[in-house]
Amino acid sequence: MSRIGKKPITIPSGVTITVGSDNLVTAKGALGTLTQKVDPDMGLTIEDGVLTVTRPTEQKRHKALHGLYRSLLSNLVVGVSEGYKKELELVGVGYKATNNGNIIDMSLGYSHNIYLVVPSELKVETKMEKGKNPIITLQGIDKQLIGLVAAKIKSLRKSEPYKGKGIKFVGEVIRRKAGKTAGKK
Repeated sequence: MSRIGKKPITIPSGVTITVGSDNLVTAKGALGTLTQKVDPDMGLTIEDGVLTVTRPTEQKRHKALHGLYRSLLSNLVVGVSEGYKKELELVGVGYKATNNGNIIDMSLGYSHNIYLVVPSELKVETKMEKGKNPIITLQGIDKQLIGLVAAKIKSLRKSEPYKGKGIKFVGEVIRRKAGKTAGKK
């Protein structure tokens, strides 16, 4: 029983959902337009500003797809109405980040700076204040794309458990390990 799949998606005012041929769902809102292809087996109904996803049978495949497509369609609705935002924090002495348009220039303790070109669908902002860690902010309407770019940035310098240096999400807790202890005599 898919609890997530059974939850209806309420469509806020200002957002229009259209289901085209081949179950291609298009969501238009104040922030933009997104599309998602849905498996032809899944049923989609829009009634009274509520979108529901139904599955035809109780097969394992249909149960898996039920919750998946409900989540993806919910992400579309939230994306075009509110948008998504992720903040990454650079923890480490001398770590810096600046952006020029959609190109991020990061100094992460390597012998060279790292330049990363962010897709034009996302808005990038870097903030460096004295005495605080640099922060990279990603904003956009596509949750999958923001997650992909954030994961790529994190992979450039993974957080390590001994000193906590590296790139992490703001608010993320890094599990710390104790260092070496002196041996007994």
